[in-house]
Amino acid sequence: MRSKIKWQNLIVHLVLLSGVVAVAFPFVWMILTSFKTTGEAMRIPPTIWPEKFVTDAYKTIVTALPFGQIYLNTIGSTVVTTVIQVLFCSMAAYAFARIDFPFKNAIFVLILSVLMVPGQIFLIPQYQIIQKMGLLDSFPALVLPNLFSAFGTFLLRQFFMSLPKELEEAAIMDGCGRFRIYWKIMMPLVKPGIVTLVIFTVKFAWNDFMWPLIVNTSPSKMILGPALSTLQGQYTTEYPMQMAGAVLAVLPLVVLFFIFQKQFIEGVAQSGIKG
Repeated sequence: MRSKIKWQNLIVHLVLLSGVVAVAFPFVWMILTSFKTTGEAMRIPPTIWPEKFVTDAYKTIVTALPFGQIYLNTIGSTVVTTVIQVLFCSMAAYAFARIDFPFKNAIFVLILSVLMVPGQIFLIPQYQIIQKMGLLDSFPALVLPNLFSAFGTFLLRQFFMSLPKELEEAAIMDGCGRFRIYWKIMMPLVKPGIVTLVIFTVKFAWNDFMWPLIVNTSPSKMILGPALSTLQGQYTTEYPMQMAGAVLAVLPLVVLFFIFQKQFIEGVAQSGIKG
C-alpha cells in the first residue's frame, strides 16, 4: 500500500514538474536570448545557452527608445488606473450591494452586459470620444477608458453582500452617514476583494497593448507593450533587443510578485469563495 502511494506521489510530482518546465522555459529562453548576439539568436538549429554573454542588447534598447520616459508612462498609467478604478468600482459595488434605489437591478444587469461583449467593439467609439476631446497622443488618453470596470464592480459587490447587515444598522444608529460607513467600516472588511482587484487591474494596465497602440503614436507617449512592438522590423528583427526590452518590462511585475506573493495568493484564493 505504501509503495503504491509513493508511486502515485512520484507521478503527481513528475506531472507538476513538467508543468513548471513548460511554463518557465519561455521565460528562461527570453532571458538567455537577451544576452545573445543577433546572429546567434537567429541560428538554425537554435541554441539555448549563449556562447558568450553580451549586454549589447540592453545598451542598444535604452538608446533606441526613450526607455526612461516609457517606463514612467507605464508606471503612471498603471498607478492612476488602479487607484481610480478601485475607488469607482468600490463605490458602485457598495451602492449596488447595500443601498436601495430605483432600477437598481436593471442598471446592474446593464453594467454586467458589458462583460458579454468583446472589448474590441468599444475601440472605435472610445477613439472617437478621445479624438473629439482633443486628447489623442496624450497621457489622459491612456487612462480615461479604463477608470471603471464592470468586472471590478461585480467582484466587490459580492464581497459587500457577504458582510452582515447588522454592521450597517449599528453604524447608522451611532449617527454615521453612508459615505463614512462605506469608507470607515465596509472598505477595511473587504480588503481581500480590494487586493484581488488591485492585482488584476495592475496586471491589465501594465500589459495593456491594443488601446495604447491605437491612441498614442509618439514614442515618448507610449507604454512598454506598444513601444516594444515598434522594434519588429519588416524584413529582419533584432531579437536580442526585443528580448532585452521584454525582460525589462516584465522585471517590475516579477519583483512585485515576490514582495507581495502572500497577499497575491490570499486575494485570488478568497475571491473564488465569496458570494
